[in-house]
Amino acid sequence: MQVQNETVRKTLYDYQLEDLNTIFNELDALPQGSNLLYQLPTGGGKTVVFSEITRRFIQETQKKVVVLTHRIELSRQTARMLHGFGVSNMVINSDVKELIDQDEHMCFVAMVETLNNRLQEEKIKINNIGLVIIDEAHYNSFRKLFKYFEDATILGVTATPLSSNIKLPMKDHYKKLIVGKSIKSLIEKGYLAKANLNNYDVSLRSLKLGIHGDYTVKSSDEFYGNQSMLGKTLAAYEEYAKGTKTLIFNNGISTSLYVYETFKKAGLPIRHLDNKNNASERKEILEWFSATPDAILTSVSILTTGFDEPTVESIILNRATRSLTLYFQMIGRGSRVLPNKNDFNVIDLGNNIARFGPWDEPVDWQEIFHFPDFYLENIKNDEEIEREFVYEMPDALREKFRKSTQIDFDIKEEYKKVFAQGLKSKLVLERSIEQHAQICVENSEDVFDARILAKELKEEIAYRVRQYSYCIMNNTKNYKEWLEEDYERKLRSSISRKFAELM
Repeated sequence: MQVQNETVRKTLYDYQLEDLNTIFNELDALPQGSNLLYQLPTGGGKTVVFSEITRRFIQETQKKVVVLTHRIELSRQTARMLHGFGVSNMVINSDVKELIDQDEHMCFVAMVETLNNRLQEEKIKINNIGLVIIDEAHYNSFRKLFKYFEDATILGVTATPLSSNIKLPMKDHYKKLIVGKSIKSLIEKGYLAKANLNNYDVSLRSLKLGIHGDYTVKSSDEFYGNQSMLGKTLAAYEEYAKGTKTLIFNNGISTSLYVYETFKKAGLPIRHLDNKNNASERKEILEWFSATPDAILTSVSILTTGFDEPTVESIILNRATRSLTLYFQMIGRGSRVLPNKNDFNVIDLGNNIARFGPWDEPVDWQEIFHFPDFYLENIKNDEEIEREFVYEMPDALREKFRKSTQIDFDIKEEYKKVFAQGLKSKLVLERSIEQHAQICVENSEDVFDARILAKELKEEIAYRVRQYSYCIMNNTKNYKEWLEEDYERKLRSSISRKFAELM
């Protein structure tokens, strides 16, 4: 059996059809057995495109197609999509031990590990394969199967043509990259929702990098699981996402559970999901999330692929990552458009936007594909990012200082003045403390109110101290922590003195 019928029940958008024709032109031009890579943003419809490629390839060549995925959910979704295009297919899962009736199908969908095991055991051999399609091709687990399909053409499909392993660049395994439409153009044409990007100044110095080049779960849990960051996550939600359907991405299970408890105590509708939940629990949680308008779901990267919930209105990146792929995958979960949804919120608590650039900013995928080392070596480090941050007092906090005419204070400019006059650098912080004390006094009835108000300046104090430490070129963690404590103590004293002078 080749194709269920000649009528395609699903249709492609113009840009998808354009990409499909480009791919077939390349397949025709390249010798059989060549490997081709196709890039299209998350939400752009990669599965739709390669489903139609499958249908057309079988029809034109009478050869079989194998579609490889790395997760069981993706296998099921792909099988359903192929059926929607009239392609009869068989899923090779753990229950399939051998292929007795393989000639009844022209298309097979398989998980990489399952198929690799069956091929190694020589229990499965698929005849007459002309095309192998690899979904999420940036994962390296697929490469072990290449040797079994040397006579077939391999088409890798991904949103980010950057290997998950720096030592195994994609250019070594794919002859050519075809780049689809950009996120920006898909937004402009109404195919993707626009992201409203909101980022917070977060100091990530305590995070540690693991052997795979990304931040370790242990250091992330310690940082994002502390009370200060949990409070910031809740405050960020309430400022930008309150009442919207929200996905929260964390790096560790402990952090996700802490977030769950924090939001639950605040009376918010939240559930937690990680890879320890069994299939029925996962199904029940996702059904609740889909059916509840203001639902919040906190998870641990399990929903970056194989999950499609168009009603998501807000994404919270409650983690830092140095993976460009993960960055696009997480934000992409909110990019689906609906009749009543053409934008969504992104709240970044990991300096990811500063590290990779805005989600909808053009990316030179050809350069990344051909020179991945150069790209990875030039990703901004956390110190660079911190130096470029400019603290902006939240509107709600600024309102509490409305009686003051001068709320802002530029540490760098003040340092230049002090340096030019040959004065001691510590004068910069003394003047900053006086300015902070002044606005606290101006907006309080008594010394107790002023001290409470001063506590709300903790983030701005940390920012000013950090700017000062850059100026004097002493940026060690212990020194900055000591400066912050000293600053807060002197601020309390200054507030008391100013009120005493008013008596």
